[in-house]
Amino acid sequence: MTSASTTTHRIHRAGTAQGILLLAGSCMPVLGSVLITPVLPQLSAHFAATPGSEVLVPMIVALPALFIALMAPFAGQIVDRVGRKPLLLVAMVVYALVGTAPAWMEGLTEILVSRVLVGICEAAIMTVCTALIVDYFHDQRRNRYLAAQTVVTTLAATVFIALGGALGGGGWHTPFWVYAVSLVLAIPMFFLLWEPRAASGASAREASERVAVPWRRIGARLLVTVFGGFTFYVVIIEVSYLLVGAGVAADDTAVIGAVAAVASLATAAGGILFATLARRLDVRLLPIAFGLQAVGLLVIWIVPGVPGVVAGAIVASFGSGLVLPTLLRWVVATTTFAERGRVTGLWTASFFFGQFLTPILIGILAAALGGLTTAVGVVGVAAVAVAVATFVATRRPDAVASPSEDARARETA
Repeated sequence: MTSASTTTHRIHRAGTAQGILLLAGSCMPVLGSVLITPVLPQLSAHFAATPGSEVLVPMIVALPALFIALMAPFAGQIVDRVGRKPLLLVAMVVYALVGTAPAWMEGLTEILVSRVLVGICEAAIMTVCTALIVDYFHDQRRNRYLAAQTVVTTLAATVFIALGGALGGGGWHTPFWVYAVSLVLAIPMFFLLWEPRAASGASAREASERVAVPWRRIGARLLVTVFGGFTFYVVIIEVSYLLVGAGVAADDTAVIGAVAAVASLATAAGGILFATLARRLDVRLLPIAFGLQAVGLLVIWIVPGVPGVVAGAIVASFGSGLVLPTLLRWVVATTTFAERGRVTGLWTASFFFGQFLTPILIGILAAALGGLTTAVGVVGVAAVAVAVATFVATRRPDAVASPSEDARARETA
C-alpha cells in the first residue's frame, strides 16, 4: 500500500477500499434527506396537536439540507486547518449519535434540534469525502470516482426510501436507528484512510496558511453550482406532482413510484457515462449536461400528458447525472491541495443551497405563472441560458487546467 519516496514521508496509494469508504461516506447526506420521508405521514399524525406542525414536520427532512448549505464553508475551513481525517471521524461518530436521537425522543422541538446537528455533521462528511476523493485519486481514476459518487448516492436514495418505508411499519421511531451505520463505517475509516499532505510534504494547515481562496476563479462557478443544485432536484421533488397534474391519480403510487424510479436510474446512467465522456470532453461536457436538462424540462412543458412527463423526466435526469460530477470536476478537481478543503466546502454549500431553494422557487414560479408545468418550462429556458454561458466559459484555456502541483507529484501522507 506504500512505496518508498525520495522525501522523508511515505507515499500512500489509494485503492478500491479507500474509494468504497469515501463513496459510502458520501451517502450519509442522502440518508439524512430521504430515509424518513416514508414516515412523514406518521409524524404528522403524531404531532397533529402541536402548533405549527403542518410546517414543522416537513422541516425534519428539509433542515439537514439547509444546514449543509450553511455550514459546509465552515467545514471547509476546518478541513484546511486541522486536516481531513480527524474531522471526518468526529463527524461520523457524532452523526450516529444525533441521527439516532429521535428514535427515543418524543418532542418535536428536540427532534428538530437533532436534525440541525445532523445537517452540520453531513456538511463535514460530504466536504471531507469529496476532498479526499480528489486528494487520493488522479486523472481518469478521479473522474471515475466522482462519477461513482453520483451513481452511488442516487441509487442509495432509492434504497434508503425503501428501507425507511419497510422499517416505518414498526413505527416512526424505528427508521432513525439506521443512522448508526456511520459508526460501522467509522471503524474501517480509522484504519484505512490517512491524512494527505501536499506534494511538498506540507500538512493541510501549513499549506493553507499560505494560500487564499481563489475567488476570482471559482466565484462564477459556484453560482452555476447553485443553479445546478436547483435543477438537479426539480424532477426528483416535482415528478409526482407533475404526474398528478397530467391525470395520474394521487393514490396511484405504483405509477408514480415507477416513473420516479426510472428517472432515478436515468440519473445513475448519466453518472456512469460521465467518466467515459469526460475522457474526451472534460468539463466541456457541462453545457451538454445543462442542455439535456433543458430539453427534458421543456419536453415536460410542451408535450401534454403523462408521456411528456415521463420522457422529459428521463432526459432531464440523464442530464442531471452528468451535471453533478462535471460541476465537481470544474470547481473542485482543479484546485491545489492547500485550497481544496475550503473550495470543496463552498461547492458543497452551493449545491445543497440550490437543493434547498428548489421547492421554494418552483412554488413561487408555479403561483406566478399559473401552473407547475409552466414553471418547469421556465426553468428549462433558464437551463438553456446557463448551457450557453457554460459553453463559453468552458472554452477558456484555464477552464480545464489542473494545478501544477498535481502534475508534479501526488499528494502524500
